[in-house]
Amino acid sequence: MGGSHSEHHFLQTAALRDLVLGISDGLTVPFALAAGLTGAVVGSGVIVTAGLAEIVAGAIAMGLGGYLGGRSEIEHYQNELTREYQEVERIPDEEKMEVRKIFAEYGLEASDQDKVVDALARDKHRWVRFMMKFELGLDEPRRGQAFGIALRIGGGYVLGGILPLLPYFFQPEPKVALRTSCVVALISLWIFGYIKGRLVGQSPILGAFKVCLIGAIAASAAFGIARYANGLIQ
Repeated sequence: MGGSHSEHHFLQTAALRDLVLGISDGLTVPFALAAGLTGAVVGSGVIVTAGLAEIVAGAIAMGLGGYLGGRSEIEHYQNELTREYQEVERIPDEEKMEVRKIFAEYGLEASDQDKVVDALARDKHRWVRFMMKFELGLDEPRRGQAFGIALRIGGGYVLGGILPLLPYFFQPEPKVALRTSCVVALISLWIFGYIKGRLVGQSPILGAFKVCLIGAIAASAAFGIARYANGLIQ
């Protein structure tokens, strides 16, 4: 029961981490794009069109990146699994010594180590799973993991990207919409930066501040450059 509960908790944490990653990145790039186009004195309709195109492209790119990362993790696990099976067949004494070292770190006496190692070595598959977990620190990837990662990151990007774009749907004056978008984006960035900070084990306040700062700098830079370039062209 305890192991099942721990695994369920881990899966929830991993899923939330993927979703928050997609949302926080989705908030930053479309927000900066909308600010930049506003600086170029473009109408709200154009900003909405460009923003939606960027959200679709960004979601696909982020989702594909997540999928490839998930596939790489699966391939890495399978390669290490094959290598461990080969090693327990080819050099079993060395592998048994590795197991003893692991148990020695947990304070087991030599006599107890021998008993546990002998019992473990009777089942090759259990022995290999033990080495994967405790020697290499690798957990077996879940089936369909890569697709799930892609779906959560890509979906999060879409959700995050829509938020700062919403004011432009309802406000034809881009500069007025930008002010509302800034408030929506910065509040959203703070919330998701806070959650992201908790997930990665850093200070949530510091994490929220970093995410907000990155979003504000990106949007300000995009707005300023677009405004300057537009002045040169005119």
